[in-house]
Amino acid sequence: MPMKTQNLRPRSGLKRLLCATVCLLPLVLAACESRVGTRGNLPDPDLIESLEMGISGRDEVTQMLGSPSSVAIFDFETWFYISERTETTAFFEPEVVDRKILIVKFDKQGTLASLSGFGLEASHNVEPVERTTPTAGNDVTVLDQILGNLGRFNKAGGSGL
Repeated sequence: MPMKTQNLRPRSGLKRLLCATVCLLPLVLAACESRVGTRGNLPDPDLIESLEMGISGRDEVTQMLGSPSSVAIFDFETWFYISERTETTAFFEPEVVDRKILIVKFDKQGTLASLSGFGLEASHNVEPVERTTPTAGNDVTVLDQILGNLGRFNKAGGSGL
């Protein structure tokens, strides 16, 4: 008596689904991986330590640390080196993971006067105030505008319409 063969299609469909799942799983997981972004210029700590107070000048600081991220607006004697690292996961807002600010101050002769630094722990979130700025003038409605124009038309000096 010959053996009956069973239909293997359902089982091969399950294998295909399992194979597709195994192949697509790394792609799905890679899409959820966070992206790291680095912005700014933060010099190497060894280079910062090699600067000498009262001896190192602007040119030497620029040569060792690079150009500053920003210079004080009113006092060109203060330089800022700012660096920030963010992580973004999928479609969410970027999250600041690390921030460092190095403040370099020079005296009037252009020699290094002080170095100070701040990290992310020194930062504060600023919440904007939800107010409107008052403006001069009157709040005039449409009805006020229509009624206000009634007495302004001059029939005698008109264009003859």
